[in-house]
Amino acid sequence: MEATITLSKAQFSEKEKTVVEFGNLRASSFLFDSGVHGIRIKGERTELVLLPYQGQQIWQAVVDGRDITMKSMFIEPELTSEYLKTYGGFLIHCGVTAMGVPTGDDTHPLHGELPNAIYQKAQLVLGEDDKGRFIGLGGEYRHTVAFSHNYAAKPLVKVYEQSNIFSAGLTVENLKKTEMELMYLAHINFRPEDNGEIIYSAKPTPEHVRVRRSIPSHVTPKAGYAEFLDELAEHPEKHHILKPGLNFDPEIVFFVDYLADADGWAHSLLRHTDGTSSYMRHRPKQLDHGVRWICRTPDQDALGIADPATAEPEGYTAEKAKGNLKIIPAGGSWHMGVEMGVLDAKETEAMAQHVAQLVEG
Repeated sequence: MEATITLSKAQFSEKEKTVVEFGNLRASSFLFDSGVHGIRIKGERTELVLLPYQGQQIWQAVVDGRDITMKSMFIEPELTSEYLKTYGGFLIHCGVTAMGVPTGDDTHPLHGELPNAIYQKAQLVLGEDDKGRFIGLGGEYRHTVAFSHNYAAKPLVKVYEQSNIFSAGLTVENLKKTEMELMYLAHINFRPEDNGEIIYSAKPTPEHVRVRRSIPSHVTPKAGYAEFLDELAEHPEKHHILKPGLNFDPEIVFFVDYLADADGWAHSLLRHTDGTSSYMRHRPKQLDHGVRWICRTPDQDALGIADPATAEPEGYTAEKAKGNLKIIPAGGSWHMGVEMGVLDAKETEAMAQHVAQLVEG
């Protein structure tokens, strides 16, 4: 059983105000100083700030008092569609007509049209499922370009009343009477920690954890960067401990072949020095390419422990040549779902053992 509250931009003002309460869950609306609309959803353990009309991004995520959002140069989101002029959110939907860094003959913007898409509809969803009571934010972005594209993107983020885990999903509906191509990446940007340990369900070998050698045009590498890439190519396990001084400047990207457990989940976590962990899981059957993005600079500190995707982020032309584009049939749809949060020390140890058994088995 679910109830839906349709949102209107008239409900947003500089002063934050409650839209709805549901048990110990609360949703409130406000305007950032930049003019971007914000929704805050708060449960007993999880608090998210989302952008209902701009990409339906999760701008900030706090679980059990820990802000797990990347450090960026942006104090708040900016009212723009340009990817790098408002980059700092926790979860950014990327795609879907193209995704990744444009190369060669590509004309698409960095990571496609979806990151800061202007949503025509936004709503709060109240309900209860097998994980308990929740408040969710959903909406619809209709992308129509004559002679080429016509689809609807429908995301849904759920915050549960008593849970340290929240979920994010996206459904893409092909509104054309012909098939459509799809590229998608869930850009999930955790905050790293010095000496934190990356644990994940993949075999840490050069064959299964491959470092990207190409350098995007928007980044300028520092001295020693090429040598560090060479080292990681032979010994990818050397990035598992985030030791201070490692040259993740401006970024390092890995392509990871994830293993799923019996329930279909692949697991990734950053074990913090206090024994807790930032955690996420995804389904390789939905998102069959694992991308890891690490950026550690004085101004930006981010860890995409797993940015699950339908392709590698090398742009439309390169990924089409590799055969990595998905096809949605006429009138059909595609769906993905991920779950994220913070595990306590006991849960972290249990998950680390589960991952080890999965990798060794």
